[in-house]
Amino acid sequence: MNTMTHKGYTARIDFDERDDIFVGRVLGLRTIISFHADNVARLRAEFEAAVDDFLRDCEEQGIKPEKPASGRLLLRVPPEVHGAALVAAQAAGKSLNQWATEVLQNAAQASTA
Repeated sequence: MNTMTHKGYTARIDFDERDDIFVGRVLGLRTIISFHADNVARLRAEFEAAVDDFLRDCEEQGIKPEKPASGRLLLRVPPEVHGAALVAAQAAGKSLNQWATEVLQNAAQASTA
């Protein structure tokens, strides 16, 4: 997956072969923020402008801008998965939080490679 990042917001980039343009969409938000351009330099400029416009609109409306992630994650898993994860974390000499963070980070990096 191709991505761009600006001010903590990440966009997924795809190529629309039919229209011969790059298309981007900011990930992790309920608000839809999309943009497009016919070259990479223009696409980056459009992405940055879209994020900046979003942040400016939020400020003008007096609302807190939605962030892609807070850093807190609540998971509900079967007890046997929880137990196995706890054993794996302890075997690695880590807390469950440290272990889970590493596992999630590795999985996320593998899926974007």
